[in-house]
Amino acid sequence: MTTFHDVPADALIEALADRLADRIDDPAWTAYAKSGVDRELPPEEDGFWETRAASVLRKVAIDGPVGVERLSTEYGGAKEGTSRYGVAPAHRVDGSKSVLRTILQELEDEDLVETTNEDGRRITGEGRSLLDETAGDVLEDLDRPELERYV
Repeated sequence: MTTFHDVPADALIEALADRLADRIDDPAWTAYAKSGVDRELPPEEDGFWETRAASVLRKVAIDGPVGVERLSTEYGGAKEGTSRYGVAPAHRVDGSKSVLRTILQELEDEDLVETTNEDGRRITGEGRSLLDETAGDVLEDLDRPELERYV
């Protein structure tokens, strides 16, 4: 049986985003909100919300139970220095907690993630089966000889 650990993350996230597109809706404010302090503009790519939701679901499955604070650290980046002369080094900043919190709430509404007592969120059985089914489909579509042992 193929699990989500057996396939490359980028292929899994792309396929999982296609499956989540029917199940979750992005809020109206996402057209105006940045995905972190280190960004200058909101995301312009199509399907950003579904892609981020798929990535968050995978992160929760791997690291869970996990909270919004730790996830925002994962999705953060480097903010350029803001000194008067523009020569300050970059500083590490967190990603948008509002975006992550809203995605986790939507995943909870779909019963893919559940809240634990004081530990954060972890993946449910339905969420794990969605990840594993998607991984199986991705593995069949991949043309990579080194992954044939998992089929």
